[in-house]
Amino acid sequence: MKSPVRTAYAALIVLTVVWGYNWVVIKIATEGADAFSVSAIRLVLGAGALFIAILTTRGSLRPVAVGPTIVLGLLQTTLFTIFQTFAVISGGAGKTAMLAYTMPFWLVLLAWPFLHERVSRVGWIALALAAIGIACILTPLDLSTGLIGKMLAVVGAISWAVSAIYAKRLRARHDVPLLSLTAWQMTFGMIPLALIALVLPQHHVELSPGFIVSILYIGLPGTGLAWLLWLFILHRLSAGTAGIASLLTPVMGVAFAWLQLGERPGTLELVGIVCIVGALILNTLPARTQTAS
Repeated sequence: MKSPVRTAYAALIVLTVVWGYNWVVIKIATEGADAFSVSAIRLVLGAGALFIAILTTRGSLRPVAVGPTIVLGLLQTTLFTIFQTFAVISGGAGKTAMLAYTMPFWLVLLAWPFLHERVSRVGWIALALAAIGIACILTPLDLSTGLIGKMLAVVGAISWAVSAIYAKRLRARHDVPLLSLTAWQMTFGMIPLALIALVLPQHHVELSPGFIVSILYIGLPGTGLAWLLWLFILHRLSAGTAGIASLLTPVMGVAFAWLQLGERPGTLELVGIVCIVGALILNTLPARTQTAS
């Protein structure tokens, strides 16, 4: 495996742990504040940390490719953040994570026509195995309750997949520093969320110690660092490979939800996790013979 690809997979390991636990922390944070406030605050913290990083590394604060960056911000930050937050409120953190992580399936489908990324035979096997795993985990899920929230989680997955395709096309057409792109797309994307949070009638935030710790985690590693890692991974790997590899995140989400929230997985869910881990192992095989995209 070539060094850039190895680095991308190392970044994926960090990302899966950070994002996996993020689902649990979002669930905790939304017990002390409304969804729009949580979304707005986490993005302010994340973007602020990224701009500080730009200044620290003596980078330019001037945005590049403003129009495309705004579109990316709306897709990746505004839409996905809202869908994710409301989905977690409506259901269990672990199960909602699994619904949101139908993203790789949409990403593979979109990458074929828009990025001309053909899926290898091993890739299709990994995708099928992952689909079986997702189905096993979602089987105990009662789709008749909280249906709107669960639909929002799937719509959020589609929005995330579209943003991933758009991000790869953007970086192929424009020479945009990764740190700058991440910070500015987050800034543009959080503006609608901040405005909604300010005018929302049921706007409330309880500044308890638990909320403060939760929002700091969600905003700094869970948002700022995580989206930077995700865009880096997309740059190093094909969209399909990155998407399937990201399925380890909801597995971590289920594990953390079990340990901290008592959302214990059943037998079928454990079988599903094994299938997803198997898909992840298969998914690394093509990377050993391919260069990064």
